[in-house]
Amino acid sequence: MFRTTACVILFPICAFLLFSPTLSFAARPTTIQKIKARGVLLWGSDAEGGAPYVFPDPKDPSRLVGFELDIAEAVARKLGVRAQLVQTAWDSLIPALERGDYDMAMNGLEIIPEREKRVLFSRPYYYYTLQLMVRKDERTINGIKDLQGRTVGTLAGAVAHDMLKKIDGVDIRSYSAAWPYEDLALGRLDAVFLDMPITVYYGKPDQRLKYAGPPEGGGFYGIALRKDEDGLKNVIDSVIEDLLRSGELKRMYEAWGLWNESQEKLLEQSPSPDAGQRFRIASNDASLFAFFPLLLKGAAMTILLSVVSMALALALGLLLAFARLYGPRPFRPVSTAYIEIYRGTPLLIQLFILYYGLPNIGITLSPFAAAIIGLGMNYAAYEAEVYRGGIEAVPRGQMEAALSLGMHRSLAFRRIIFPQAFRISLPSVTNDFISLLKDSSIVSVIAMVELTKTYGILAATTLRYFELGLVAAILYFCMSYPLSILARRLEKRLKGQT
Repeated sequence: MFRTTACVILFPICAFLLFSPTLSFAARPTTIQKIKARGVLLWGSDAEGGAPYVFPDPKDPSRLVGFELDIAEAVARKLGVRAQLVQTAWDSLIPALERGDYDMAMNGLEIIPEREKRVLFSRPYYYYTLQLMVRKDERTINGIKDLQGRTVGTLAGAVAHDMLKKIDGVDIRSYSAAWPYEDLALGRLDAVFLDMPITVYYGKPDQRLKYAGPPEGGGFYGIALRKDEDGLKNVIDSVIEDLLRSGELKRMYEAWGLWNESQEKLLEQSPSPDAGQRFRIASNDASLFAFFPLLLKGAAMTILLSVVSMALALALGLLLAFARLYGPRPFRPVSTAYIEIYRGTPLLIQLFILYYGLPNIGITLSPFAAAIIGLGMNYAAYEAEVYRGGIEAVPRGQMEAALSLGMHRSLAFRRIIFPQAFRISLPSVTNDFISLLKDSSIVSVIAMVELTKTYGILAATTLRYFELGLVAAILYFCMSYPLSILARRLEKRLKGQT
C-alpha cells in the first residue's frame, strides 16, 4: 500500500521535473543559436519618420536605408545571417523587446539609468547632442533658456523631453515622428527640440527654419538587449569595436552626414552618458500618486474633446438624417454620400487630412479644432443612421393619425414622432458616446495630449507601463460607466411616461 501511494505521488513529480521546459536539465538554446537556426537577426525599430536611423529609400520605397540599418547588417554578417526589421512604435521598443518580439532594439535609444534597469545595452555606437530649432523670423529664442511660456515640440520619452520638463512654463507637445518641424513652420509651435540626427534630416533642409543656439547636452545611443543576453552583447560590442577601429564607422557616418568630432568619445572604453543622467527624472522610485495630476489633466481633456465632438456629431447627424429622409431631392444623395464616405474611411486618415493636408491649400487648424471637427464629422455619419433608424422605427400610422386630427406635420413630428424616436435611439447614442470617449485617444497623432497620450508619455519616460496603464484604464472606466447608468435610468423614465 505504501509503495503504491509513493509511486502515485512521486511519478507526477518526476515527470514534471523531466519534461518541464523551465526545470528540464537539457540545455536550452541560446539566443545566438536561435538566430543562426532561423537564419535571421530580428531587430526592432520604428521606420515611420525614422531618417536617418532607418527609413524607406525615397528612390525605392520597397527597401530600407539608414545608418542603424548598416550597423544591424554588420551584426548580422558577423553571425552569418541576414537582418530583418520588426516595425515597432518608438515608445514600445523596450516592452516589445522584453516580450521577445525581436533579438535587439536599435532606434536612437539613449543609454539612461531608467532603461538600464530594464535592459542590457551594448557599447555606444553614436554620441548625440540635442538641437533647438525655430522659425527663420524668430529673434527672441536663442537657446533653451528662452523657452519659458513657449510651445515646444519634441519626442515623447526622449531625453530632450525630460530636459524640457525641467524648464518652468514650457508647453510641451509630444510627437511620435518628424511632424513637429512642419507644425513649427506653420506656426503651431514656437520651437522644436530634438536629437541632432533628426534635426539634420527633418529640420535643417526646411528653408523656413533655423538653428537656435549651439547644440545642448549630449549622451550615447546603444543597442538594447534583454538582461540575460551577455553572449549577444559580446558579439555586438565586438562588431562596433571593429567598425570603430577600422574606420568603417566613421566612413558610414560621413556618408550620412553624421560624423563630427564628438564621435571621438566612442573610443572611450566605458563612456558614461552625462545629459541623460542629469536630466532624466528618477521616476521609478516615485509614488504612483505623483502621476495622478497629469493623468487627471489628460482625462479632463478627453472629456472636453468627447463632449464638444459629440455635440457637433449630434447636431450635424440630425441635419443629415432629416436631409436623407425629408430633404429636397438634391440633398438626399449628398447626405447619403457624406454618410457612406465618412463611415467607409478610417478616422485616422480623416484627421491627417484635416491637420496636415489642409495647410497645403491655406487652411491651418489648431490641434484642438482639428480634433473636434474630425471626431464630430466622423461620428455625425453614425448618428445620422441612428436617428434615421429611430424615426423609421415609429409606425407610420401615428403620423397619419396626428395629421387626421388636424396637427401640422412639424408639430406632429415634434410631439409624436421625435420623442419616440429619441427613446429608441438613446441606447445607440449612449454607446456611440462611450465609443467616442475611447476613440478620442486617436487624436494624439495630431499633437493633442489627452489621457492615452499622457499615459504614453509617462510610460515611455518611466517604463512603468503596467501600473500607469491600469490607472489610465480605471479612469476611462470611471468616465464611461456612469454614462451607461445614466442612459438606462433616462430610458426607464421615458418608458414610464409613455
